[in-house]
Amino acid sequence: MPNDHKEGTQGLLEFLVEAESLLAKSEECLCHLQLISNDTDAIDCMLSTLLKLANKADVLGLEAVSEFSLHIHGLLNHAQHHMALHNQALDALKDCFTLMAWQLELIDPKTGQLSLDDSEQMSLIEAFAFQVGQSRFQPPVHAKPLTLVTFSERQA
Repeated sequence: MPNDHKEGTQGLLEFLVEAESLLAKSEECLCHLQLISNDTDAIDCMLSTLLKLANKADVLGLEAVSEFSLHIHGLLNHAQHHMALHNQALDALKDCFTLMAWQLELIDPKTGQLSLDDSEQMSLIEAFAFQVGQSRFQPPVHAKPLTLVTFSERQA
């Protein structure tokens, strides 16, 4: 059992490093979009990195991070097909990335625990949804509600 915990902790540390890199890549794409609006390559890059981040977080049981990433992914995916991403939408997306970066820093690297109130996530998702023309935010059909599960609970 100690080996499992050590491997789990190592996996979590690797995730945190990779998550930081993925988020940085998404932020670079966002900066690109602020210069060249609606660049499909930049949007596709963000969609890809958000999906990778969500999947990797889900494997480790970091549902708050996974679901937040999926919600942003769903809204961005919808927006790219239905509208131009204007400055207010990009600012709302930047706020989401800022919160996500902050949350990643708060994950305990030993336990994987992220203690937070998801109200800020929901308000930022709703703000982004509003900016991309979805005045009533609807989570993706396959999405679970935002819940917190610790890394140690997931390992049990």
